[in-house]
Amino acid sequence: MPADYALDKAAQDLLFRSARTANTFTDEPVNDAQVEDIYDLMKWAPTSFNQQPLRVVLVRSGQARDNLVSLMWDNNQEKTRNAPLVAVLAADTQFTEHMPTQFPVFPQAADVFFGEKQVREESASFNAALQVGYFILGVRAIGLAAGPMSGFDVDGVNREFFSDGRHRALAVVNIGKPGQDAWYDRLPRLGYDQVVSTV
Repeated sequence: MPADYALDKAAQDLLFRSARTANTFTDEPVNDAQVEDIYDLMKWAPTSFNQQPLRVVLVRSGQARDNLVSLMWDNNQEKTRNAPLVAVLAADTQFTEHMPTQFPVFPQAADVFFGEKQVREESASFNAALQVGYFILGVRAIGLAAGPMSGFDVDGVNREFFSDGRHRALAVVNIGKPGQDAWYDRLPRLGYDQVVSTV
């Protein structure tokens, strides 16, 4: 790999090659300042018309954690119960309310492009998913491990944490320092020629 790439190999490894999905964590807490640092990195994710639809709920209280654990699939319950911090990541389908300030070059974009509910919801889900990826990279960049999961009762999580009906849960992410036996064996990845084509 060329030496003049912007990130050296160690940084690339931290974010990509050596990074793994953590399944256990130590009991070292994750504080609000660390979460703010994660957000300060992930907020720069590219989104269409700068819509930024991702919303994050930090699940800290005992009752909220118990309620979330009950909505996780069986194999995700124990690690969610014991993680120092759990974040529920969702798409805000009413992201357009912020577009006049977040996309001031064309404040009418909300009405012109996102007036239809289906278009708005699909765009929110896709762009928030991009931000989920950046959120995970942000967790890794500050030296923590992420355990992102989609194995949960989506409708139940929406009812429990987003009763306003405007949000759609996308992922639950456990966050902290990796604990003992945190990693499963590394699974294979598709080869370059299996993924990339030229036309």
